[in-house]
Amino acid sequence: MTESIKTDVLVIGSGIGGLYFAIHMADHASVTIITKKESFTSNTNWAQGGIAATIDTNDSPELHIADTLGAGAGLCNREMVSLMVREGPRHIQRLIELGVNFTTSDHEHLHLGKEGGHSRSRIVHAQDLTGRAVETALIDRVNNHPNITLLEHHFAIELLTEHHLGIKTNDISCYGAYVLDTKQRKPKKILSKITMVASGGLGHVYPYTTNPDIATGDGVAMGYRAGAEVANMEFIQFHPTSLYHPKANSYLISEAVRGFGGILKLKNGQEFMHKYDKRQNLAPRDIVARAIDSEIKKSGEECVFLDVTHIDPEKTKEHFPNIYETCLSFGIDMTREMIPVVPAAHYSCGGIRTDSKGRTTLNRLYACGESSCTGVHGANRLASNSLLEALVFAWEASIDIREQLQQLENSVEFPDWDDTGTVNPEEWILVSHNKREAQQVMNDYVGIVRSDLRLARAKRRMDFLKDETEAYYKKTKITTQILELRNIIKVSNLIIEGAIKRRESRGLHYTTDYPGKDDKHFLIDTVLRSF
Repeated sequence: MTESIKTDVLVIGSGIGGLYFAIHMADHASVTIITKKESFTSNTNWAQGGIAATIDTNDSPELHIADTLGAGAGLCNREMVSLMVREGPRHIQRLIELGVNFTTSDHEHLHLGKEGGHSRSRIVHAQDLTGRAVETALIDRVNNHPNITLLEHHFAIELLTEHHLGIKTNDISCYGAYVLDTKQRKPKKILSKITMVASGGLGHVYPYTTNPDIATGDGVAMGYRAGAEVANMEFIQFHPTSLYHPKANSYLISEAVRGFGGILKLKNGQEFMHKYDKRQNLAPRDIVARAIDSEIKKSGEECVFLDVTHIDPEKTKEHFPNIYETCLSFGIDMTREMIPVVPAAHYSCGGIRTDSKGRTTLNRLYACGESSCTGVHGANRLASNSLLEALVFAWEASIDIREQLQQLENSVEFPDWDDTGTVNPEEWILVSHNKREAQQVMNDYVGIVRSDLRLARAKRRMDFLKDETEAYYKKTKITTQILELRNIIKVSNLIIEGAIKRRESRGLHYTTDYPGKDDKHFLIDTVLRSF
């Protein structure tokens, strides 16, 4: 028998969106959070830069909105952007109340950094480890709330819908999820009135990524399989500056370093960003990533360099202590020598499509954070808007759910997880090989620069990997590795399909076959649904 757990609200993921949402739901409902690794393992914990918010008297919501719309290349949902920006300051204050110690400039006022694409200094941060500071404070609140149960090492397999009852309908509802307890190696059913998908990003679709190992697109893959609409999957943000070192695991060199005065240079010390954008080193990420990609291809070198040696060394150490120490651990003193950098997959602007309340196109299913597509990022995310988006729409979802929770039932019975006829996996080489191959296909054909030929090749290869992996999945007992591989392949296919549909270049999607924007035909979201 499959163990069954009942809860009012199920939260899948323990990043900023899921935790902030859970904290604001817990006074009104029983909340169960599941996370596939430890609670601290999330994209949030790796976020260095900060949270964009219009706090300074020199700034205004209108300027922040304009910067966001500009970065989004015409595809942002203006109403959603306005909501996010105008609500931002109150959530910064709420984080302070929850115990986040942001960096101050004079022990009274918050220190505000500036990053690429921003016209004003508005990045609230905790030195260069903002995500960790936020995560630590939120986890502490979660662990001390009697209405919240946090289950580590629990991997969501599939969302529970009418499909599992043999009912065919287009009016689909979500009733929880099948979950794998990876410590006990047994499946469970978690039945809930409301399910919130906040499982983070998908960076490990690519071989080089700034994301932690858990970022395999699980939430988007599950949502799509359940019938939810996903949107704008072709817009993958490559962070321009990850540390280029064989042991650095694509460690992120924050965009704030360029905002601080860092200059991108070639190996010979020559600057190059002036050739690509008038904002030079403060241009939006998509422009900087393409510029670096272009210079690497032209020069034949393996990387470019970020130079801060002209800045007072003590100020550099003060503003970026963690980056300084990390670089030093790899033998690079950033105050004396240039930092070798390359672009790496960093953030997905697409995801499960939601409205302003976090509601997806499935009843009872919500999404927030990087798993969602609210429309605020459009074709390219403005730096430090991601944590802001997660906070605002997690809050909006909590308000919406509180108003309807008492009217919802949690009495539908679902069948046990059926693994009859499956065997324990023996051919691990198939799983590891298929993962490497899928990542390499995405890197080679669906990276920073694309073409019809590359995308067609990627689709053929990914379809083959999908068929092979699905056959293996159906005859084998589930494991974390198999589930992640299956999700990586599904999300890869969604990115490819979205890229094929968008016959133009806009924001993060650049194709040599359609190098210009086409507002007449493509000033719309790319929406995909499984049925």
